Amino acid sequence: MRYFFVADISPSLIVLDEDTSKHITGVLRMKVGEELVLTDGRGTKATAVIEDDHRKRCAVRVLNRSFEAEVEPRITIAISLTKNNARIEWFLEKAAEIGVSEIIPLLCDRTEKDKFRLDRLQNILVSALLQSQQSWMPVLQEPVAFDKVVRLSNAADKFIAHCLEWDKQQLVQVAGNRSSIILIGPEGDFTPAEIEAAMEQGFRPVALGNTRLRTETAGMVAATILRMGSL
Repeated sequence: MRYFFVADISPSLIVLDEDTSKHITGVLRMKVGEELVLTDGRGTKATAVIEDDHRKRCAVRVLNRSFEAEVEPRITIAISLTKNNARIEWFLEKAAEIGVSEIIPLLCDRTEKDKFRLDRLQNILVSALLQSQQSWMPVLQEPVAFDKVVRLSNAADKFIAHCLEWDKQQLVQVAGNRSSIILIGPEGDFTPAEIEAAMEQGFRPVALGNTRLRTETAGMVAATILRMGSL
């Protein structure tokens, strides 16, 4: 069945927003009596039936609800914002499909700050959630300063990926089955001072292969390795 996102699926009768209503009735041409699946992105799913196929205010009645526990372990990707918005948007889409738990936009010394449109990025996550038919959507934080993330993280495994010729392990060799966070730097990489500050807080330096990756590619590779390492 078709999946749709609704922030609150607790009522028995739900009137969907205009965009969702138009998609259901105009694009998919669904009618009264047809069933669909709703999710709130926080673990709850509901099967519902269309009671009113109004093109702007489609109403559905919930038939049953179920709850799915969040996939463990939790994976957090703290990734620098990129100058080109489209690149970080691409990463968000892939991270949601892979099953990342949390995404923290990082503000580093070399981050070329650009506009951060939380509403647009949330919509990208919703689309990826529905496309991959999951019940949990990544939590997207507001941009956070690098030093604050480093100081406050309480993940069991903490990694920082960088390109300097320092002693480091391959992430694929150390990824395990515990909650984890990995720091992904900006175009131009982390500064040596940032790397040292992270290591002082227990972050282990890692590599993501043998080639130099773009920021968004590094984020996607890291997310994949950490998720696969937890299976």
